Amino acid sequence: MTAIILSLAAAVFLGAGLILTQFGLKHVHPLSGAAISIPAFTLVFLIASPLLLAGETVVWSAVPIFAAVGLVFPALLTLLTFASNRALGPIVTASLGNISPLFAVLLAVVLLNEPLRLLQFAGLLLSIGGVLVITVTRTEQMRDWRTWALLMPLGAAALRGIIPPVIKIGLEIWPSPIAAGLTGYICSTFVVLLVEKVRNGRFIVQAPHAGRLWFAATGISNGVGTILFYVALGHGPVSVVAPLVATYPLVTVGLSALVLGRMAGGLRLAAGSALTVTGVVLILVG
Repeated sequence: MTAIILSLAAAVFLGAGLILTQFGLKHVHPLSGAAISIPAFTLVFLIASPLLLAGETVVWSAVPIFAAVGLVFPALLTLLTFASNRALGPIVTASLGNISPLFAVLLAVVLLNEPLRLLQFAGLLLSIGGVLVITVTRTEQMRDWRTWALLMPLGAAALRGIIPPVIKIGLEIWPSPIAAGLTGYICSTFVVLLVEKVRNGRFIVQAPHAGRLWFAATGISNGVGTILFYVALGHGPVSVVAPLVATYPLVTVGLSALVLGRMAGGLRLAAGSALTVTGVVLILVG
């Protein structure tokens, strides 16, 4: 039950992060936005770390695993998600990202020997069906899509699916989700700041004050969601946690209609999201 509650809470924060990103993208390029959001949460995390890690004993053999994850997650995942958000919108980005349980569950079967039951397999297929509903027909609002743009949310989904089993391996060595998250965010901060340095010749993003604030808020929302995700992995199997966290598109769809006053793609995208989430439910009950 703890893993379920934490996973759903993570989904809320991750889904809200996609909506906050939309406001930030009005002022800042997505790659620069990542160089604001990730360091912002890392700073908050570092300030709180003495309290959060009080009494912890470092298990050095797990640190390389957490650091290796940090080189791609959340750094590369954030870069792909922000760029996809700009090109395709928050609902499409969230919905296509929802196939991540496909990767997570299959890897958990291979790496962690978690069982894959018939209902779980059916749920995976249903999730893929939801993606097809979203992508087969483009609406008028999406007529300027480029096919290659779909690779961004799909790549992000692959990363989001690969990471949980790897983190689970690290947590079996050092069962500290906070240490895993902090190590990963520190490494990710170096990655996104290096990208910003290469792109613009400086580590510090030059952006309007409003853009900085929106992306800082995005970083905190995504960061809290990520840490809740890690803590959930410490309390339950990947086959339960990953599918539940993948329900975040429902949060994005609801907030998009409520906050942005629109739902890009209309009923087709809503149906696709519902279909993929139904698949997630089957994975869970299976």
